[in-house]
Amino acid sequence: MALTPSTMAMELGSHAPPFTLPDTDGNTVSIDDFADRKALLVMFICNHCPYVKHVADELARLGRDYEPRGVGIVAISSNDVANYPDDSPQKMKEEKAARGYTFPYLFDETQEVAKAYQAACTPDFFLFDDQRRLVYRGQLDDSRPGNDSPVTGKDLREALDAVLAGSPVPTVQKPSMGCNIKWKKGNEPNY
Repeated sequence: MALTPSTMAMELGSHAPPFTLPDTDGNTVSIDDFADRKALLVMFICNHCPYVKHVADELARLGRDYEPRGVGIVAISSNDVANYPDDSPQKMKEEKAARGYTFPYLFDETQEVAKAYQAACTPDFFLFDDQRRLVYRGQLDDSRPGNDSPVTGKDLREALDAVLAGSPVPTVQKPSMGCNIKWKKGNEPNY
């Protein structure tokens, strides 16, 4: 498993790129569906990545803990399903049910949404405030498969709590690490 860091290229203060994508039930979900939320967390994940599997239970907990507090949460899979069939929409639906994700799990077939966010790895996290300005793009916590650090969601939870409290989010942010997004041949980004 090749370790790929988040690009951290999207500047803090940037506005959230729009998206309109199908969820695992075939419904269309748009960024506008979260307009009334106090914050928006966009997570790029997939089913087969060992880094995502390592934190998947914590992602489910984040949904249960923060959606009731007014945070919109959405997960997006942008992987090439022709070469990675475990990340297909049907498998995404099964994964959502098995993990107990309460948030929409969307399929970015064209990979254009991942490119708009300059996402590079799974998992990759982007937190926006109520004005949809980027306040955090970084890791969930220090845990990685095999490093014996517990999965707590500490870094992302601190950012979420700060946004909800109207406090500044620390600008020193560590990049997320994981598997690279599986780009379709000829569709690789140049960032």
